[in-house]
Amino acid sequence: MDRVRKGWLLGAGVCALLWTAGAWAQEVARPVYRCPGPPVLYTDAISAEDARDRGCRVIDGAPLTVTQAQRRQAPASAPAGAGTQPTAAGAGQANSPTSGSGAQRPEARVDPAVQRARDADARRILTAELRREEERLEQLKREFNNGEPERRGDERNFALYQQRVAEMRGVIVRKESDIAAIRRELGKLPQ
Repeated sequence: MDRVRKGWLLGAGVCALLWTAGAWAQEVARPVYRCPGPPVLYTDAISAEDARDRGCRVIDGAPLTVTQAQRRQAPASAPAGAGTQPTAAGAGQANSPTSGSGAQRPEARVDPAVQRARDADARRILTAELRREEERLEQLKREFNNGEPERRGDERNFALYQQRVAEMRGVIVRKESDIAAIRRELGKLPQ
């Protein structure tokens, strides 16, 4: 009788193993789709018709790693005497940095003196960077010599010379673009 019981347990174990393997095989058999758009979506939870409508394509044989998104922690509750509790209609505003009246939470405010110091530092850094970039641009323009820089000894081939001139022109254009961007950033800072 002991052999029968062991055989039965072994048979039940094999059946359970086959059942879980079959369920796993069904789970793996579902196609994984890559759907375009920001952000790109990888999913196996849509039908083939939905995937076709969205412009998704099937990913075959590509190893995918699935990670669970972490939930954000709710902000700390208000101090004891802070006032009334938010209602269901205002609950969405309770977690936002600004309330309906436009007032910010106390912990989101920056001291005006600290902000002025930050702005002054940013202005000083951007001004120094602007000065360096303008000096570098002037040096590049002198070397460029209105499109006719001096030929170097390794430029016996005229095509090499033309290539260097084109590269210099591109560097000058990029440098002018950088200077314009720095000036825009300086314009955004308060006086």
